[in-house]
Amino acid sequence: MSEPEPPIYAGKPLIPPTGSLLDQAPMTPGAALAFLEQSRRDPAGYWAGIARELEWYSTWDRTVEGGFPQFRYFVGGRSNVSLNCVDRHARRTPDKVAFHWEREDGAREAWTYAQLLEAVSRFASVLKGLGVQKGDRVGVYMANIPEAFVACHACYRIGAIYGVIFAGFSAQAVHERLLDAQPKVVVAADASLRRGRRVPLKETLNAAMEGVTSIEKVLVVRRLGGEIPMTAGRDLWYSDLMAEASSDCPPEPLEANEPGFIIHTSGTSAKPKGLIHAGLGFLVGVYANTKWSLLPQPEDVLWCTADVGWLTFPIWALVGGLAHGATLVAYEGALDWPDPGHFYEVVERLQVSKIFTAPTALRMLRRAGDAWMQGHDLSRLTLISCVGEPLDPDTWYWSRDVLGGGRIFFNNTYGQTETGTGWTSSMVGMTPTKPGSCGHPLPGYQAEVVDEAGNPLPPGQLGIMTLTAPFPSMVRDVWGDPERYVATYFSRFPGRYNSFDASILDPEGQVWVTGRVDDVINVAAHRIGTMELEAALIGHPDVSEAAVISVPDAVKGELPLAFVVLRSGALASATLEQELIQRIATELGAFAKPQRVILTSTLPRTRSGKIMRRLLRDLAREGKVSGDVSALENPDAIDLILGLMQG
Repeated sequence: MSEPEPPIYAGKPLIPPTGSLLDQAPMTPGAALAFLEQSRRDPAGYWAGIARELEWYSTWDRTVEGGFPQFRYFVGGRSNVSLNCVDRHARRTPDKVAFHWEREDGAREAWTYAQLLEAVSRFASVLKGLGVQKGDRVGVYMANIPEAFVACHACYRIGAIYGVIFAGFSAQAVHERLLDAQPKVVVAADASLRRGRRVPLKETLNAAMEGVTSIEKVLVVRRLGGEIPMTAGRDLWYSDLMAEASSDCPPEPLEANEPGFIIHTSGTSAKPKGLIHAGLGFLVGVYANTKWSLLPQPEDVLWCTADVGWLTFPIWALVGGLAHGATLVAYEGALDWPDPGHFYEVVERLQVSKIFTAPTALRMLRRAGDAWMQGHDLSRLTLISCVGEPLDPDTWYWSRDVLGGGRIFFNNTYGQTETGTGWTSSMVGMTPTKPGSCGHPLPGYQAEVVDEAGNPLPPGQLGIMTLTAPFPSMVRDVWGDPERYVATYFSRFPGRYNSFDASILDPEGQVWVTGRVDDVINVAAHRIGTMELEAALIGHPDVSEAAVISVPDAVKGELPLAFVVLRSGALASATLEQELIQRIATELGAFAKPQRVILTSTLPRTRSGKIMRRLLRDLAREGKVSGDVSALENPDAIDLILGLMQG
């Protein structure tokens, strides 16, 4: 009998904070551990202390009320996200750069906090002039451009609920999100650039809006120019409206639990979920998250490489970064275009000191070769933080020792769209980490790993990560479907939030996330439900059934692998395989393209007819099946599928 494999955390050393980060830290490592323990005993007191670091019109009556699934934080307190992210810094440091905007073709702008305040105030006036009121929805369909900052904070300013839609989505995916949120106004860029190619956002939006009757106006930001299809009476130029708008539009005092934005996330059903986050609760959570996981300093330049359409960017840049008065980098396009050296050139020229990115980006840079960074001065870089997908130790060490010259601290974090923060992390400069781990639960979070029955597991045992108490940035509801909110996240383990992530809390308090326990695939930090992929395939007239699983990928972390059973009379061909791959790209976006579509006459299924996706995963990853196969109805399918994968 072979020896059992050691646990994934075995042999990984604790890496303490080093260098300049120790000097920047607000407390010593020993004091930080005591602070962590105190916050776990009194999370309400901790969150109240964090909230008091921000600006409020009126304080709250109760710090926290209720528990999972219905809770409120800072009850009765009134403030505004825009006030805290824009106004207070424009008052104190008006000439400080709020963000450097860069596009892959070399276009660039620098916006000060004073400029940002004027633009946000003007656009808030524009929205009010168009009849947008508190609680109305506004769609934001742009890449990482300055106007995305302006639009989101203008919505915060007047209490409108915005929803950012990823610029890489197809018309069908955009349509589903618009149809769900029912926005009154949509703000969109004319186009974007990606790897030297024009991404026609306005044309995609025109197709996506068909059948969405709530949209009264579309405000178009001209960024790339050219001929843009405009519908008279509905479509208006952003620049024309801004030229006539008043800059006198103070932020509205809003109650802490009023909704701030909707963000749609994929799940195990074909319909994306519109998650609602409270504006001020999110602000408090991400302000703390940025404080601990990036340790921002007045002289720092922070680069979060994520897209504004994914929650990573609002957490550490749009809201979290600006709440600290930081100088940010907003980058539009592919990091390695026109070549991988461009990334290093931007880091050097803007003197970037701290980077927040996804492991996919680091693996991409590593695969391109170290020669691209030669000749670039990266000496100001002191920290790399990551989130979004599993991080392999090899990438951890390369990032620290090669990209970071051995002097940086590498901080991996973990969070979800639902949690609104990367709630596990090192407290940078204060607590250690391990290569490959996700750090430890940050102050104010209470987590337990449980077994299938919901019983807490001791350190070192693999189970399901749960959260046992709410916190300010936590999702509050599913838009238009409160029953789905409760059923999805709180029905299996009453009184706990179910993360659906298989995890280990090791004996030294470090969190290790090993993968999903449901059927969500994580492609380069973009989560997509397998049922969305399968629905796209089944919509093809030649397809009878489809099953999609994930397979590891050296760069993107995971890729979809699709198995398709054709309808009677349909013929398998390489052309059809490519047609199905393109169908997924058209309906969901190019990022969702499967590694391969395997056409087969049958799939392994139970006696009740359910496709056994677990066996497909075994075959794809191990080349054989393991575990109990007694429920398998057609064992001959195993050899058939294995042969097709090897063929």
